[in-house]
Amino acid sequence: MNFIVSSTALLKQLQAVGGVLNSSNTLPILDNFLFEIKGKELTISASDLETTMTTKLAVEAKKDGDVAVPAKLLLDILKTFPDHPLTFKIDEKTFGIEISSDYGKYKLSGHNGDEFPKTPALEAPSTVTISSEVLQRAIEKTIFAAGNDDLRPVMSGIFCQFETDNVIFVATDAHKLVRYKRNDIKADSASSFIIPKKPMNLMKGLLGGNGDVTVTYNESNARFDFGGFTLICRLIDGNYPNYEAVIPNENPNRLTIDRLSLLSSIKRVSIFANKTTHQVRLKINGSELSVSAEDLDFSNEANERLTCSYEGEDMEIGFNSRFMLEMLNNMGAESVVLELSAPNRAGILVPEQPENDGEDILMLVMPVMLNH
Repeated sequence: MNFIVSSTALLKQLQAVGGVLNSSNTLPILDNFLFEIKGKELTISASDLETTMTTKLAVEAKKDGDVAVPAKLLLDILKTFPDHPLTFKIDEKTFGIEISSDYGKYKLSGHNGDEFPKTPALEAPSTVTISSEVLQRAIEKTIFAAGNDDLRPVMSGIFCQFETDNVIFVATDAHKLVRYKRNDIKADSASSFIIPKKPMNLMKGLLGGNGDVTVTYNESNARFDFGGFTLICRLIDGNYPNYEAVIPNENPNRLTIDRLSLLSSIKRVSIFANKTTHQVRLKINGSELSVSAEDLDFSNEANERLTCSYEGEDMEIGFNSRFMLEMLNNMGAESVVLELSAPNRAGILVPEQPENDGEDILMLVMPVMLNH
């Protein structure tokens, strides 16, 4: 089994799927890429058992076959080449690999491709098509809010809810929550599932301008086909918390403010906050917002005043500054609205104007108790 391929084209595709690889694997075969030749096409796969990613590349080849190639060694050598053709010769008995370039020859030991885990086939799947820009934006807007708690795996992924009149993506870690809704996308039937963070992060970097994404899914796995890539991942098993119940409906107090002004103010003031609670205090009085923080252990304190537009009763509420900064950083609107009901109820952050047609973003942050 021999084939000729461009070094830079091969490196680009390997780096794209290589994000799947773990630094420590239970199965040694998972430290390899699987190369499969069919006709004039090379299919490259990488897997960590939970997630498998494949891509295709045009090559010059005369014979079909497959081999598992050590990933780190191959990536390291490819990074050193300028763009020029490489010839791969694979011994079908020993799986030894010889790479020939203009500079010389390099030998590495491969493995039997049959040992590589087989990609699961999806039985009785449902399908929905989403534009790559929308899916990329949905991931970017929600993934930062997903949790890292191994004891609550359902909250460590992104919840995808397909309805006949909209599509919703939700992420939460119990302290903050993001709901990203698209009213301009519809599914044929209602269904929902939870996708782990890792495959979502991998896709986020590859989706840009890749046309449409075909999402095929059943109860246990989801498959994403886009721009020459296929990603199949195991879904998180379990019921997602009832996020609608957490979002307060009655929020009579509405604060409208320039996003960047509030972001910069919290950034500066939070430097003086307690290093354990990261608490900042928002005191709203008429059209004036006071942002303050203090660390009593070190007698540090900071206070800033901002002008805002406010409807409602005067109020004082505390938030974790790190959560507020994450949310404000992940909004793109010029002005944001902070909706409040009481100092012990969650605050809701929404853009004053939607950034895109058909888009509805809501971010929720739990308050922290103020120590008077």
